[in-house]
Amino acid sequence: MDVSSSPTTRRQEAPESLVQGTLKGIGKETSLKISQRETSLCQSQCQTDNHEQAFRWMFDSLRRLCKSGTITSDLIAIEAVGHRVVHGGDRFANSTIIDGSVLREIEQLNELAPLHNPACLAGIYDARKFVGDSIPMVAVFDTTFHHTLPAYARTYAIPHELAERNNIRKYGFHGIAHASLAKSYAHHTNTRLDEQRLITLQLGNGCSMTAIAFGKSIDTSMGFTPSEGLMMGTRSGDLDSSIISYLVKKEQVSVMGVQSWLNEHSGLLGVSGQTNDMRQLLHAATQQNETRAKLAIDMFCYRIRKYFGAYLAILGGTDAMVFGGGIGEGSPDIRALICHEMKWCGVQLNEERNQAAVGLKPGAVNKISSDNAAIATYVIGTDEESWIAIETARCLSTHSPEERKKV
Repeated sequence: MDVSSSPTTRRQEAPESLVQGTLKGIGKETSLKISQRETSLCQSQCQTDNHEQAFRWMFDSLRRLCKSGTITSDLIAIEAVGHRVVHGGDRFANSTIIDGSVLREIEQLNELAPLHNPACLAGIYDARKFVGDSIPMVAVFDTTFHHTLPAYARTYAIPHELAERNNIRKYGFHGIAHASLAKSYAHHTNTRLDEQRLITLQLGNGCSMTAIAFGKSIDTSMGFTPSEGLMMGTRSGDLDSSIISYLVKKEQVSVMGVQSWLNEHSGLLGVSGQTNDMRQLLHAATQQNETRAKLAIDMFCYRIRKYFGAYLAILGGTDAMVFGGGIGEGSPDIRALICHEMKWCGVQLNEERNQAAVGLKPGAVNKISSDNAAIATYVIGTDEESWIAIETARCLSTHSPEERKKV
């Protein structure tokens, strides 16, 4: 792996993932899955109270697999730990080795990402307890990829001094996901990112789109917080800012109460009145003729098409449209609904390819457009883990072993 070159400008060999695993439900009934080259090695459940307990359980499971000869002992020798951190603010334009000052600065950003950064910090602190002080850890920020936004794209039209004083600007999020989608596309098509114009769609419970010009993010739908932009599972996305003060007055609630409505009870859930699960909404709309479920789906797809048109304009066209995320990868019907109204600009899906592109492994790439479509359309398994591993190795490669120990 060439960790010294820039991942956005030079075609790299895909990193080899030796063992994959997921831990879900930390703090309650936790599930653990470990696999190797698509072969399941371990699936179990256990009650955990925090990340440290979950880490110990995971590595105990790996050691048992080692002892049985299922995997080699080299695979559990930890040399470094990479952490996804959602908000890096203005301070962190690149991935960075974690020390006390970095932790303090991440903590200061908690109010900008209250649902995410505190959990990221908890994971870092508990990982440190488990691996000890001698193992370097690296923070890889979701906001880093969007530090290339030009001033006219990242600046809000509010008094300049007010914005400067309070660090208000568009930061963008899901950067690790968008970067990984772009990298996987370039690797699969044997092209250089610095020669491509892409529109990437990370569609899950949280949704965002990014316009990528020649390897750099030049606009993205999420903004100062992850609440701006597309309609999402429980978030409203774009709305008239006066609605907040209007609801405070009419409903006699606090600003935080309205924010809770907009972030936790809106989007697909709020419009449908049923669920934020797209699979359930599609069933309700098509099989039960639920009008609110259909409205939620129509709004979801409409707003994506609206952003797509805007990004076509600022890019001056695009070489490819790339779907990722839980909905983007797992719902051919939603992809078809989004693309059906975009034949005018050259988006045209191949129905068989689209229906077949589900259950992708991380980094897997499926072309779903017709061969004669002017804009190629792909579904790619978002591979954030490999991106974090690459960034962790790249960051550590810029520090000597002595420098790493100092932090």
